[in-house]
Amino acid sequence: MKYLIVGTAGHVDHGKSTLVKALTGTDPDRWEEEKRRGITIDLGFAELDLGGDVHAGFVDVPGHERFVKNMLAGAGGIDLVLLVIAADESIKPQTREHFEICRLLGIERGVIALTKSDLVERDVLDLVTLEIHEFVAGSFLEGAPVVPVSATTRQGLDGLLAELRRVGLEAPAKPADLPFRLPIDRSFVIKGFGTVVTGTLIAGRIEAEQEVEIYPAGRRARVRGIQVHNRASDTAWAGQRTALNLAGVEAQELERGMMLAPPGLFAATSRLDAALELLPSSRPLKNRARVHFHGWTAEAVAEVVLLDRKELAPGDHGYAQLRLAEPGLFLPGDRFILRQFSPVVTIGGGVILDSHPSRHPTGDEQGVRALRALKEGGPEELIEHHVGRDGEIPITSLVARTGLAPGKVLNLADKLAAEKRVRTLGRPPALLADERHYQRLLQAVESSLERFHKSNPLVAGISREEMRTVLALRRGRETILPSVMLLNTLLQDLTEKGRIVIREDLVRLAGRGIEMTPEEAAAKEQIEKAFEKAGLAVPAAKEVLGELRVDRARADKLLKILLKEGTLVRVNEDLVFHSAALAALREMVQRRKAESNRIDVGIFKELTSLTRKYAIPLLEYLDRERVTRRAGNERIIL
Repeated sequence: MKYLIVGTAGHVDHGKSTLVKALTGTDPDRWEEEKRRGITIDLGFAELDLGGDVHAGFVDVPGHERFVKNMLAGAGGIDLVLLVIAADESIKPQTREHFEICRLLGIERGVIALTKSDLVERDVLDLVTLEIHEFVAGSFLEGAPVVPVSATTRQGLDGLLAELRRVGLEAPAKPADLPFRLPIDRSFVIKGFGTVVTGTLIAGRIEAEQEVEIYPAGRRARVRGIQVHNRASDTAWAGQRTALNLAGVEAQELERGMMLAPPGLFAATSRLDAALELLPSSRPLKNRARVHFHGWTAEAVAEVVLLDRKELAPGDHGYAQLRLAEPGLFLPGDRFILRQFSPVVTIGGGVILDSHPSRHPTGDEQGVRALRALKEGGPEELIEHHVGRDGEIPITSLVARTGLAPGKVLNLADKLAAEKRVRTLGRPPALLADERHYQRLLQAVESSLERFHKSNPLVAGISREEMRTVLALRRGRETILPSVMLLNTLLQDLTEKGRIVIREDLVRLAGRGIEMTPEEAAAKEQIEKAFEKAGLAVPAAKEVLGELRVDRARADKLLKILLKEGTLVRVNEDLVFHSAALAALREMVQRRKAESNRIDVGIFKELTSLTRKYAIPLLEYLDRERVTRRAGNERIIL
């Protein structure tokens, strides 16, 4: 079964709701005020089995200019439009505005219903039909069937249903294999059930008892029950009008414009890179103009930062960054409408190219080139754009930024890797790295190590974490460290090529290590002998280093070398001992065990002839080394 959403469009009082009721038997006008005034104020819904395995959900939208924003809340999920034009009035202002909105939203198919055809003569009907053909020429509705109908006499309804079925069979179904998204268009409470939300499922599927996240609120809820077209169901599929009974959230916490999606997968955004189109009837759009942004069921005030010019002329196309006053869940490929800030009229729309971009200044030529490639490309270019911009990106983040299914991302990643455009890391792949970025980092590791060895001849190498810092990217005020996975892959690659050596977390160039001058070698030997000669009554390290002929900085590095080699051992911050003296101390304590396996501070001082200054730190050292174990005021020799 193919599930499609048919959306009405047209001027106020041209018979949209009456036609939907005549076709489906359901009155889409839900509110008492709508029935009293005879106009649709908010979205109305109905459904009908068109036959031929096509099931249609009807979204009836308001035609009055005052309620266009409500119309926009229902237009985003439409698969095909039912453009309603009254035979006795022909094309009117909201006919044009609704038509332009449908075109800007990328709707590709539709049927034109010429309503109230029983109220005019045949020659008038033919004239209006000719006007309609001229109106839609060159658009997505060029060649669309124009069906004269009358909801009163039911004339032409069977023909209209046949055309809806035919066009519906041609229309592509919404993607069921993508992560689900449900824009909320209504939220309310049903006594005995609790919170209910409704919307058109624009991708994926939702199952009962599934956990969902509410974007951008960040709240999570459980799907207690599902209704599809007013019938209970265990699963809702893309293209279906869906009502969800949610547990764990109150109805007053939800509102039109929020979106349900898998928990933890996506991130709300308030910055969008997009391709824009301005209507010929609009005013010029100036850089940094404020507009009303409509995407799916959401509405927000936005600032338009034009990237390739200072002003967008009526009827022209361009690239811009939209900065929203309120965040929402939007993905590349999502369509949107822009309305003038004041007076509020539709001025244009476009398609989102990047839903998590960096900030762009006006005149960002490189950014415009990237966006142009995204607009003209497909999923491969989208993935390559994100990987290339960030240098590396986790597979999960790519799914979140693109809205593509994980399997699709992995397949495209394998293809790009085979073409040497990206590199996959992990098994199974968990991270993608841009190949050019990867090669630059390989060179940066070697060049940074060369500089390090030259500047630090007395240091064996650089730690992995320090190397991450060295390889960090600077993007504006932001510092971006390479991931641990990417760093480890780089180092493993260079190790296998024999370019570097890693010992105990220190990275160095192959064939390079500590390089000492004769003066430094002599100083190192002097330090070792000073501590060896002192035994356990060692002098302060700063006293030993102060007697050397090398400067203090080099002396400190020589001491660190001896500590790293294990020749010297630091017992605490102030005391350093020769390893041979500590080995002799261990033997002394073990010999004491033949007399008694217990020892206290006093006995230890007698055995070693040391003062408390040395005795306490050495006993604590023996505890750490598991030679002794403290028991009250004594130590047990282990």
